[in-house]
Amino acid sequence: MTMQKRIMKKKFFLLLFFVFCFSLLSSAYARDNAQVQRKGLLWKVRSGSGAVYLLGSIHALKKEHYPLPARIEEAFDESDTLAVEADINDVNVEGLMTALEGAVYPGNETIEDHLSNEAYERAKAKLSESGIPVQLFQRTKPWLLALMLAALEMQKSGLDPEYGIDKHFLGEAKGRKRIVELESIDFQLRLFTTMSDAEQESFLLYTLQDLDASGRETDALIGAWMRGDAKSMESLALEGVRENPQLRPMYKKLFQDRNEAMASKIEGFLREGGTYFVVVGTGHLVGKGGIPGLLKKRGYSVEQW
Repeated sequence: MTMQKRIMKKKFFLLLFFVFCFSLLSSAYARDNAQVQRKGLLWKVRSGSGAVYLLGSIHALKKEHYPLPARIEEAFDESDTLAVEADINDVNVEGLMTALEGAVYPGNETIEDHLSNEAYERAKAKLSESGIPVQLFQRTKPWLLALMLAALEMQKSGLDPEYGIDKHFLGEAKGRKRIVELESIDFQLRLFTTMSDAEQESFLLYTLQDLDASGRETDALIGAWMRGDAKSMESLALEGVRENPQLRPMYKKLFQDRNEAMASKIEGFLREGGTYFVVVGTGHLVGKGGIPGLLKKRGYSVEQW
């Protein structure tokens, strides 16, 4: 494999990762608003021997959304260690290629064989809107098609994963702070490759619905993030699940189960001591089942900062 091909494949997988993280909350993008007090969603969790700052991340933004609020940068500077869901600057391309073998159907199987007629026609129509023939995705599994469609929408909106909050702090931490992972890209991809046909169809249909509504939700979502309005963010994040009960098993898999696991790792940081700066998707921090709520239930001091 040539060096150029390796670089292109790495960029492709990074884009998939960002779209995955970003689409779990919304396909929305941020706009600057001079009338909004820029705070961001930041919590501080304390134990007897340590402290953890928890920052809700948006995984793709624009250059004009920087600098981030000073209070966030100050919390980062105070910390000894950066913890992220996955270190996207340290990608094993060959490993990811192997993991993504589960993203296409074997032999003569096609996506049409595994989707209801309604879901297939809706996906076909969305691809047609973008000038893409459905034949290009005939062997692609629904979960990957959903991410690809979200990527197209993200690109149209001018979003750039290079300006994602995770990416920003990984760059700031390089050579200055220890970097640890709460999960890994391989782990996150396996969440999709192990989905049943029914779960994949639900995810695809939800993505299509979300893309149709993304323009209406954009300002509300990012406005809530900028204000540090966790209640509004919770309402926006959980709206899809409330309106689509069939998404609950997928929500449990992609959020609730992972929240419990990440909260346990963060609890380990608190016991270890020192100061950690933890950056995870905003959807993992809101609501009673969010990481701050789980840590509070476990007896830690938790306050929105």
